[in-house]
Amino acid sequence: MGSVAADHFERLYRVHADPWHVGSAWYERRKRGLLLACLGREHYAHAFEPGCGGGDLTRRLAQRCGRVCAVDVAGSAVARCRARLAAGGIANVDVLTLDLPRRWPAIPPGGFDLIVVSELAYYLDDASLGAFLAALDASLAAGGELAACHWLAPFDDRVQPTDAVHDALAALPGLSPAVLHREEQFRLDLWRRRP
Repeated sequence: MGSVAADHFERLYRVHADPWHVGSAWYERRKRGLLLACLGREHYAHAFEPGCGGGDLTRRLAQRCGRVCAVDVAGSAVARCRARLAAGGIANVDVLTLDLPRRWPAIPPGGFDLIVVSELAYYLDDASLGAFLAALDASLAAGGELAACHWLAPFDDRVQPTDAVHDALAALPGLSPAVLHREEQFRLDLWRRRP
């Protein structure tokens, strides 16, 4: 089985602006709050959020980061994210439509000091996950933080198990675990790259 195709996500966002109820569901709001609380710093210079969707997490990251690079494969999600940021007067976010890992955003000098991978990596097949991990490794700054949060339950379009994804992330060179959090529904981990 290959990675989930980009048009699958575009179709979901065309049918419903928030297909996973990220903005309204208590589960999603609580999980987002926990993820943000796990971040080790009050402020980051430059964050990368692959799989930004409609921008619910993006808007919160923008409050704690000098700059955010938010990426999604679905153009409809990117358009919604941009509109919501503009409506909120948030100007420190670059929102890009990219099919990760085939296309990757420009990496700032020294790398991103925060990368947040949430509900994304389990859609990648083995080859794409390998390329994604290599690109993350090349993108994370020395001393930077990598956070990952993924749902644990099975679902139709899942390609990778959450534990396999998080174990692969943990195996990236130079990372030390800082937060290990597991609940019945999701796993949330944060690693710091040694300076």
